[in-house]
Amino acid sequence: MPTLPQPTPDSIIKSIKSRNLAPVYVLHGEETYHIDRLAAAFEGILTEDEKVFDQYILYAPDTEISTLIGICKGVPAIAKRQVVILKEVQTQRADWIDKLAPYVASPVSTTVLVICSRGAALKGKSLTAALKKGGAVVYESKKIADYNAAPYIESIIKEKGLTADPKAVAMLLEFVGADLSRIHSEVGKLATLLPPGAAITPEVVEQNIGISREYNGFELVDAIAEHNAAKSFRIAAYFRSNPKAAPLVMVTASLFNFFADLLTAYYVPGGSDMDISKALNLRNSFALKRIRRGMANYKAVQVVEIIGAIRDFDARSKGVESRQNEHVLFNELIYHILSAPGRV
Repeated sequence: MPTLPQPTPDSIIKSIKSRNLAPVYVLHGEETYHIDRLAAAFEGILTEDEKVFDQYILYAPDTEISTLIGICKGVPAIAKRQVVILKEVQTQRADWIDKLAPYVASPVSTTVLVICSRGAALKGKSLTAALKKGGAVVYESKKIADYNAAPYIESIIKEKGLTADPKAVAMLLEFVGADLSRIHSEVGKLATLLPPGAAITPEVVEQNIGISREYNGFELVDAIAEHNAAKSFRIAAYFRSNPKAAPLVMVTASLFNFFADLLTAYYVPGGSDMDISKALNLRNSFALKRIRRGMANYKAVQVVEIIGAIRDFDARSKGVESRQNEHVLFNELIYHILSAPGRV
């Protein structure tokens, strides 16, 4: 969908609270958290009495466009505006939603139409042009990049009036990934359990979220950076005995990212701690120390070989030229990493 002026969730929430409302809103995109949050805010515009007569929540698979347009052109019964929320638009074809173009090009001022497309960008070229013409507010909710996930978790923790050490953030990141709904859910859970100003530590994460502070992907990467074979294989064995504790796809991603950063670090101009931290966007001294440990234990040519081995494991674990159990393959990968001779 072509780029339109991009509001933020907070700016839309502010306009809802001030009742400075546009006649049409589009909430679409891959990341569903803010779409759900904003849809809920629109559902709160009217009082309970007003909702009975002037709020319509419709679902695209069960709705005819002609019916939707007829509702939108109606007159509010008791409220100043009627609110019409159309959900699950991502299930429909472009030609279906394009039929709405004439209305959104010239919408009724006493109706607030909210179009929600969860998990996918809105389709429809005709509709896109009409949205511009009709002055619609369009918000695209994009997934956050993996490298921004840790800073995002830190910002949510700070918003809740808490603090967290780097290891606790890393454990949370490994558990929830870049899924905003899960990030907000897990941090919100901790915020209700802890007193204001409390610190989120690895022990707190272990006790309240169920991630082992000793046996997780973060600790495995740390053990491998230190070239600690005994600890590496002990953690791998735990993963095999407790497959739900650490999905190997996420652990493998953490290993790949570490060695990719390690390879980059070897070729950073200057090579000072400051140069490497800036090039890799490292946010704390702990992350820098891990890179330095890795550089002390693995030569660049070994790192290139290891990255190839990780890619090979990823393919084989998905059944490409192998039917072995993924944990057996993972054990082989750990052995390969720790004994890599540096043959490329």
